[in-house]
Amino acid sequence: MQIAVLGLGEAGRIYAEGLHRRGANVRGFDPAYAGEPLEIGTTAPSLEAAVRGAEVTLSLVGASAAASVAAAALAAMPPHAVFADLNTASPELMRQLASEAAAASIRYVDVAIMAPVPRAGIDTPLLACGTGAAWLTDTLRGLGVPIEDVGREAGVAAGLKLLRSVFMKGLAALAFESLAAAERAGSMEWMTSQIAAELGPDGDALVERLITGTKLHADRRAHEMRDARDYVASLGTPNRMTVATLEWLECLAGSRSIAR
Repeated sequence: MQIAVLGLGEAGRIYAEGLHRRGANVRGFDPAYAGEPLEIGTTAPSLEAAVRGAEVTLSLVGASAAASVAAAALAAMPPHAVFADLNTASPELMRQLASEAAAASIRYVDVAIMAPVPRAGIDTPLLACGTGAAWLTDTLRGLGVPIEDVGREAGVAAGLKLLRSVFMKGLAALAFESLAAAERAGSMEWMTSQIAAELGPDGDALVERLITGTKLHADRRAHEMRDARDYVASLGTPNRMTVATLEWLECLAGSRSIAR
């Protein structure tokens, strides 16, 4: 199995090296910068060299570069190969890229990563949809990757992830807001324990992930919540909490303390 991985940031590197360990022949390339070569697998000299002959190309370049990288990859991929977009983006963008892939005789898959990749590596649950979803699901399951096929229509997986993000990022915003007030009131430890108790047996760890992960990735998550805000609005339902969550993320992107 020849797999190309485009984007060798944190998640891309984890997928490239993890899939190689499980028996795939992986070539990786980062279109944005010349970073460290892969520890295992091959680091290709160009995007074209990475995707040439690959049965599947995985894109993990970030939403802002998703369209341009897809266009370059589609032009270089062999006909009937599979292009899987693992970037968090709007359903509208996924449908647009699927149309471009179809015009190039490439099977397209919209893939939603349903949890932070550093936590579980390539065992992170995935949702897949699009013309190549069934094939990709069978292929990645054969490598031990948990992935669910949610249909042939691109954009469905992206939409489901954004709906989940409304809740998960909203939960983080609620934690930040209550803890910001608790910090000012001198009750930080007490409030943290109260939130953790309500979240169940793993509450302490979840609170830590909400706080640490949200502050670390506030810029990227703000981009995700803009897509979520627009998607919820397109469904004709209220997006007040999503708008408030976005405001918190934009605030956190420029702040190093909880209370502000």
